[in-house]
Amino acid sequence: MAAAALLSLLVLLLLGPGVWGQTEPPRDSLREELVITPLPSGDVAATFQFRTRWDSELQREEVSHYRLFPKALGQLISKYSLRELHLSLTQGFWRTRYWGTPFLQAPSGAELWAWFQDTVTDVDKSWKELSNVLSGIFCASLNFIDSTNTVTPSASFKPLGLANGTDHSFLRYAVLPREVVCTENLTPWKKLLPCSSKAGLSVLLKADRLFHTSYHSQAVHIRPVCRDARCASISWELRQTLSVVFDAFVTGQGKQDWSLFRMFSRTLTEPCPLASESRVYVDVTNYSQDNETLEVYPAPLTTYQDVVLGTRKTYAVYDLLDTAVINSSRSLNLQLKWKRPPGNGGWEVGSRSPHRLQRVQLVGKTHSPASSPREAPPTPFLYAQRYVSGYGLHNGELSTLLYNTHPYRAFPVLLLDTVPWYLRLYVHTLTITSKGKENKPSYIHYQPAQDRMQPHLLEMLIQLPASSVTKVSIQFERALLKWTEYTPDPNHGFYVSPSVLSALVPSEVAAQPVDWEESPLFNTLFPASDSSSYFVRLYTEPLLVSLPTPDFSMPYNVICLTCTVVAVCYGSFYNLLTRTFQIEEPSKGGLARRLANLIRRARGVPPL
Repeated sequence: MAAAALLSLLVLLLLGPGVWGQTEPPRDSLREELVITPLPSGDVAATFQFRTRWDSELQREEVSHYRLFPKALGQLISKYSLRELHLSLTQGFWRTRYWGTPFLQAPSGAELWAWFQDTVTDVDKSWKELSNVLSGIFCASLNFIDSTNTVTPSASFKPLGLANGTDHSFLRYAVLPREVVCTENLTPWKKLLPCSSKAGLSVLLKADRLFHTSYHSQAVHIRPVCRDARCASISWELRQTLSVVFDAFVTGQGKQDWSLFRMFSRTLTEPCPLASESRVYVDVTNYSQDNETLEVYPAPLTTYQDVVLGTRKTYAVYDLLDTAVINSSRSLNLQLKWKRPPGNGGWEVGSRSPHRLQRVQLVGKTHSPASSPREAPPTPFLYAQRYVSGYGLHNGELSTLLYNTHPYRAFPVLLLDTVPWYLRLYVHTLTITSKGKENKPSYIHYQPAQDRMQPHLLEMLIQLPASSVTKVSIQFERALLKWTEYTPDPNHGFYVSPSVLSALVPSEVAAQPVDWEESPLFNTLFPASDSSSYFVRLYTEPLLVSLPTPDFSMPYNVICLTCTVVAVCYGSFYNLLTRTFQIEEPSKGGLARRLANLIRRARGVPPL
């Protein structure tokens, strides 16, 4: 026994002072936040962000121990020499015109784009293997990404993190607009979180509530960032974002009073013990006036003000690490109640129009609804629509409408269109008009499609005049596919990827320099170029195009007819070959026959 104790003491001495409590500080950290935003349409948007930062160079160091950073993604970065990785799975469409500009929009379906290191020799092979591995990690159909839906943009997708070079030959981008997002995609996404769904803000991620919404988008963003102000070394940042939009009429509640329990069927009980920051932000910008109509309970201890997406915002802040935030019941249930003052003021509830939540301002004296103009929701400076026109199944036209609602400033927009190869574009029919005049793009990049090999790629830099609608249209011809290339439901149609808009939109208020470590996560995703504008990336609706479809019932009819003819002919022929004929002598008959003949004779009829 004494020898064992002596041996243990000797081992502790050999291990050094780290065992006696002077351990090395952790090289990774976790921040989590939730932003609740009442939308102009009366809906409520909830945006989760979980940021894991790891002070390690994965592609130079031999990493064998993972603490907060997911091991599956860390090995992915090292094996395929990734510089950046961005993956989103979205159900629904973000209606920018009625909901405002989002923090980060994603197209319907699945979107994947990645930057590879310049040491990769075969980018296409690494891209295919990467999509297959991600398909297994997130239980998605990313294995359907191939050369027919992959493009290499030349200007639209710049690196969001540190980048030594921008050689676009190491960039790959693909969209699967038909991908359906469900619970099997959410479960592996939650397992990547350090606290999974056991503690912190992730306890609110209940599948049956998240997918019963108007819009649901979950994403993973991996990029290198500076470790300090001098940027002498880099760190890897993993951002897991999830955005949902709750509609009261969809959920069957029929009113605009909200709470965490009503939205998620759960409340917050404790922060994630591994998180260095855990906060909830509630947007109270439009309601911090003398005649407030929105009440947030419990009252916030602190507020945060900053310029977000070109507009000055005010947020009520709830720090879960502060013991005073969570009350004695060990539960935090934020409530947003619309307080309608007596008389004709307040918010008018019940209209089903996109502007169903209208405000009648009461300041100093009473106005009637008939005499007071209703305030329309603020329209974003940039939004877009896309549609397909034409008749028949031979020719058609793709049209994109770009709206610049700024009253006096024009700004350029980078438009990216990816069109499948079976829609053969007529590039000479490309027209761009603004205010009835031709608008020539200052930059255009076109990559023609190859049948069953690669899609069309069209990138243009278009200047949008102030208070204008710019129309971009191009005609196409539908191709006839092979019968093996049709989907199981060909009459449903074929999806066309949405257009991508990238622009620096003018700000209403000049923004201050952002401190990446002190500012909220929702304000540090895109790098700011200057204080007079902010970067946005928007997506249009995916299109559904009908192609010439053969009558797939004809093979069934041919099979039935052929089988019938073969059965009749073969049966008759076989019957003739195998049947034997024998002559039967007629019998003289028995007692019955003799009785019949007696009766026939009595009646004067010849006998049988």
